[in-house]
Amino acid sequence: MEERSKIYIFIDEDIQPIAELVAPVNFELDTTKLIDGKHILKIVSKDPTGKEGVRLVPFEVRNGPAIAIEGIKENAVVDGVIPIMVNAYGKGDQKNFMIVGSETPQSIPFWIFILLILFVAWAAYYHFTSSAVQLYTK
Repeated sequence: MEERSKIYIFIDEDIQPIAELVAPVNFELDTTKLIDGKHILKIVSKDPTGKEGVRLVPFEVRNGPAIAIEGIKENAVVDGVIPIMVNAYGKGDQKNFMIVGSETPQSIPFWIFILLILFVAWAAYYHFTSSAVQLYTK
């Protein structure tokens, strides 16, 4: 019988593996048992001769409610009073999506107002110039 490599799966700096498996293998990582934030999946394999291989896979867990912030950016330099809007909403689970609260209202960007002003100015210009042309043709 052919010996196969063993695989040990660790999360972060845990010394106890979450799984000891024989290669090749498929497994499911249950992230609901992990806190939100950055983690490292460490996979150690040992072949039948005793040689080891290590693979580190950084990942981020975000099972908790999503948090949206408007009014301040990360690492921003600010002063004075800053209006900030915060919205937090749950995503439900993989079977049910929670629609209530999942949309974050946002303010209208200033460039929309500039485009609106330019359009109104162009429309007024067009109206007055086309009226002047009609007066001269009559």
